Formats: sequence, structure tokens, C-alpha cells
Amino acid sequence: MTLEDTTGTTASGAAPTDDYLKRRALRQGSAGWLLLTGLGVGYVVSGDYSGWNIGLAEGGFGGLAIAMVLMGAMYACLVFALAELSAILPAAGGGYGFARRALGTWGGFLTGTAILIEYILAPAAISIFIGDYIESLKLFGLESGWPVYLACFAIFIGIHLWGVGEALRFSLIVTAVAVAALLIFAVGAFTEFRADGLNDIPVDTTAFGAGSWLPYGLLGIWAAFPFGMWFFLGVEGVPLAAEEAKDPVRSMPRAMSLSMGVLVLLAVVTFFAATGARGAAAIQDAGNPLVVALEGDGGTTALSRFVNYAGLAGLVASFFSLIYAGSRQLFALSRAGYLPRFLSLTSRRKSPYLGLLIPGAIGFALAAGTGDGARMLNIAVFGATISYAMMALSHIVLRRREPHLDRPYRTPGGVLTSSVAFVLALSALVATFLVDQEAALMALGVYVIAVAYFAFYSRHRLVASAPEEEFAALAAAEAELDRAGKDRSV
Repeated sequence: MTLEDTTGTTASGAAPTDDYLKRRALRQGSAGWLLLTGLGVGYVVSGDYSGWNIGLAEGGFGGLAIAMVLMGAMYACLVFALAELSAILPAAGGGYGFARRALGTWGGFLTGTAILIEYILAPAAISIFIGDYIESLKLFGLESGWPVYLACFAIFIGIHLWGVGEALRFSLIVTAVAVAALLIFAVGAFTEFRADGLNDIPVDTTAFGAGSWLPYGLLGIWAAFPFGMWFFLGVEGVPLAAEEAKDPVRSMPRAMSLSMGVLVLLAVVTFFAATGARGAAAIQDAGNPLVVALEGDGGTTALSRFVNYAGLAGLVASFFSLIYAGSRQLFALSRAGYLPRFLSLTSRRKSPYLGLLIPGAIGFALAAGTGDGARMLNIAVFGATISYAMMALSHIVLRRREPHLDRPYRTPGGVLTSSVAFVLALSALVATFLVDQEAALMALGVYVIAVAYFAFYSRHRLVASAPEEEFAALAAAEAELDRAGKDRSV
């Protein structure tokens, strides 16, 4: 493996590039804990408005409720582990950087690639959902189609190109609107709450363990895992803002914990309010379950129309935030040489412009070419579950291998916490094959192509001066010194 040194000169004789990192610098100190918390909630909030309800068709109310609790536990454990790792390694690589330190170059690449799959596919899917909302609301007489998808990518990528501070403030405002609307929805929906509506899905008597609360049996719980994830999917992306954060060692753990607390509250309130107001059977296949829950048999109401508009705000918040996450993961992998290095170049406003434009172009092409948002989200979930398992494993390995590493924040429960996240992440990965085997195989195919690129090309051209690579090199040097000291003492 050929690594560039800190000046950019390679052992194979490439010309030195003293300004390599200067041309790949992000704007530091742009985000405090409040903006980071808003980013964490913004990644996820669209999942409260739609998508999770399909889990009712897989597991019924009881099955989805158990899946939500288990997936919530997975994300909580993962967030605590990532809070520790982000305080140790505050760099834009996020999960890739953690895995690089713990599991080597292969572990870093596999984790980073899985995260990229999630953050490129998810915005493409959400752009389609935005188009559907615009069409259903009859906004400006537009129909869902490629012009709407193009406008989404062009407008919101343009804001990101303007600057990270402006982008995160915009995200915070839109996210706040979406969260406030969810709470208003819950107040209205709980006035129509009926406990018997929770278990009104007909029971499949052939399913093992089936009953009124588990109409599809025990296997339905497992099949509902990916939809239980939709209440939390994306919150793990907060560490990708580490290099642009104010005091990341302190602000990252705080923001991640607060984000997770808000998301748990919204998940519980939304799930019970929507299902109890209209019944599980009525909303299990709805594209806009909150609106269906409010309208009942009486048609459109002022509150349901407000929630419909708010759902659009929620989709915009998640779309906008996920574009940010994808660009930073691509930036970090490119800066370190895992992907073509030109992708990490930044503009005068310190935005990774190619890291925004190229994934945006891919996302737009997928949205316009397929129009299948559900399939793309399932592919994104596949990538997410792989990255969760790898990041949890990284925490375990670093705790075991480097117990004396300075840890400004320590995960409650230590290795036990990250072990729970690891086991549940693997369970969720298998569950993706139960829900959409074709999507899982598509994601696996993309993964194989990426691995081949790394194996035959980029792993020989890594950049030693990239922050994540320097962290790993320092750890290796310290380990070598420790071994040498032990040998001399013997």
C-alpha cells in the first residue's frame, strides 16, 4: 500500500502538493450544539410522517411496536457509542474514521461505502415523496415528476454551496416547523383515540404465534425491523459535522443525546396517536398516514391540511440534512484517497462542491429514472445496517485494544452497550432480506463493485496526511513503541 506523506508526496514519485489539505478545508466552528441537534433530528423527522406505517402490514401493531422498541434500543446504544468515538476522533469521516482506526483500511472503506449507499439513496427516495406531496396538495398545479425532483436538488444543493452555517440554520428552521406540527397533530389525533383500533388488522391464523396484537405472528416482528428503523434512521450522521462544529469534543455527545431523546418522544407519540385515531388497518398502506388518521370518514379538515403541509416540511428537512451528510462522507473518503481525490476539493466558501453536485446528480438520475422511492429506501436501509454493525464493532475493538486512550466522553455501559447495538444491527440487516430481497441484492451488487475498486486501485493510493489516516498511523506507531518497550524489558 502506498501512502502519501504529510506534504502530499508519494513513495512512487508523484509530484508534491503542499496545499493538498488547504484545498480540502471545511469551515470550522460553524455549528454549535443547537445546530447539531437540529441536524440530528432533521435527518430523521420525515420518517415520522410516512413510511413507518408500512410496518403495520408486516407485523401489525404489536409487531411494529416491539420492532420500534428494539430498533430504538439499537439506535440509543449506537448513539452512546458514537458519542464516545466522535469525542476521540472529531473528523469529518464519522463512521469511516472510527472504523479506520479500529479495523484498518478495509474496515474504514467498508463502513464508509455503506454510509454512502444510505446517504445517496435516501435523498433520491425523499425527492420522489416530495413530488408526491406537492402533487397531492395541488401546489402551483405541479405534478410529481423529474422537473420537481430537479428543482429539489438544485435549490437545496445551492443552499449548501452557499455555506454550512447558512445551510444548518435553514435546516434547523424547517426541522422546528416539522417537529411542532407533529406535536399539534398528536393533540388532535388523541382526541379521536380508540384502543380497539390498534389491533384491528385481521389475524393470519397460519402464522406461528399469531394473535390480535401479532396478526402476522412472531416472524412479523422481525419483518417490521426496517420500518421501526424509520423513526430513527439517519441520526448516526451527526458526527459527520465534527470538523465544522464548535468544540466537537463537548458538543457532539450533547447534540447526539438530545437528538435521540427528541426522536424517541416523537416516535412514541406519533405511533400511538396515528394508529389509535384511525386504526391500524386504515393507515397500514397509506402514503400519508397522519393525514388519513385525522380525516377519518369526514374528509379534509383544517388540521389535516396543515399536517399535510407540515409533512412536506418534514420531507424537506430530511432531504436537506441527508444531502449534507452524504457530501461530508464522500468528502472524507475522497480526501483520504479511498475515492477519487478531486471529489474532496472545496470552494471559497469551504463547501465540498463536487461532493454535493455529483451525489446530487446520481440521486436525481435515480429518482427520475425509476420513480420507485420505496425500493431506494430499502436499499438505503441495507447500507445503514451494515454501517451500524461496523461502527458498533469499532467501539468494541477500541475499548479492548486501546483501553488507555483519552476518552473525554465515555459510553454508559461500555462494551455491553455497543454489543447490544452490534447484535441488533445484524438482526436488522437480515430483516432487509425478509422485506425486499431484490433491494438487498441490488445494494450488495453496488457494494461488490465498490470493494473491487478499492481492492485493485485506491487502497494503493491512500493519503497519509488526511486526518483519519493520521489518527490510525499515530495509533500504529504508539502500539509499535509499546511492543518495543515490552521486548526490551524481557
